[in-house]
Amino acid sequence: MKRIRIFAFGGNEVSPAGLKDEKTGKTINPDIAMQWRRTKKTCEFVADIMKTHPQDTYIITHGNGPQVGNVLLRAEYSRPILASLPLDVCGADTQGAMGYMMAQLLTNELKLKGINKIAAETVTQVLVDDDDPDFRNPSKFIGPSYTKDEAARRKEQNCWNVKLYKRDEEGNEIWRRVVPSPVPKTIIEIDIIEKNIEAGIIPICVGGGGVPVIEIKRESGIYNANYGISYQSQDDVRLLKGVEAVIDKDLASALLGKLLLEKAKARGEEIEISLTIFTGEDGAKLNYQKPDQADLRKLNLSELEKIYFSEPCPFPSGSMGPKIKAIIEFLRFGGNIAYITKTDLFEETLKGKAGTTVIKR
Repeated sequence: MKRIRIFAFGGNEVSPAGLKDEKTGKTINPDIAMQWRRTKKTCEFVADIMKTHPQDTYIITHGNGPQVGNVLLRAEYSRPILASLPLDVCGADTQGAMGYMMAQLLTNELKLKGINKIAAETVTQVLVDDDDPDFRNPSKFIGPSYTKDEAARRKEQNCWNVKLYKRDEEGNEIWRRVVPSPVPKTIIEIDIIEKNIEAGIIPICVGGGGVPVIEIKRESGIYNANYGISYQSQDDVRLLKGVEAVIDKDLASALLGKLLLEKAKARGEEIEISLTIFTGEDGAKLNYQKPDQADLRKLNLSELEKIYFSEPCPFPSGSMGPKIKAIIEFLRFGGNIAYITKTDLFEETLKGKAGTTVIKR
């Protein structure tokens, strides 16, 4: 039976996090050289895993939060001379750049280990509903931080949605831009991803959750897209256009597993799919960073659901919460097993000595 492993990497697996200047103590925004070196380290771990488990098939997905933040920051500085970039284009740009880095470095590492495989990026579109409630009440924080007054000016000047993010150690309000983060419904390039797998290529896809697109509604035989583009047809045609939003990459990775399972079932083929979410923590924890912090090493779906849906949810919405939600969705979709771990702890996680393992029952 074919066994597919979906590896979902956070944006921090490409961009090192938590760097500070030794003299000033200020946060360092990693440059391109730092991102290449960080990506190489990640790809070394992945190539080791693939060499240890050569019988398995692999798919790589990745976040792009830090990278989109940098693109938006560049747009802020260049606003007087260059037009702003819409979020769907930012997502596509970062998918391509990060996929290029990961594909090249992973392929290099595999060759050095005598593995004759290549990785290839597919810039992936992901369909969302245009009536998703998050379009009415955006929830995803992106880009740099502002004071309340600065945020109010941005809202007025740029027609942004802004919300209070948190308060700093002195109690000052930190505000940020918020954008819609709709639920992913299907992956437009799913057939291309499958063809890559069949050809022995390691797909890199749904980067940053994918580029969010919606179906264009026909009005009087006209399909109106963005930027003054329109199409004319009396037939019902599935046409798409980009939308200002971002998609959670872990939910998109769970959806990827669901679609692959459905397509295999339609062919009468049995496959096993696992989802591994790589993060900066050694698995999920209860009472995170508190004196009674406890590791969640191994549990089943119903046990995880009981914890996740308790009030209040013990997993922060800005970090571990979406990962837990994605794992629940993945196993409900029919996935076999899911993990949350660090790249260098993958083998220990398989043995139950590190990370978090979640099984169906």
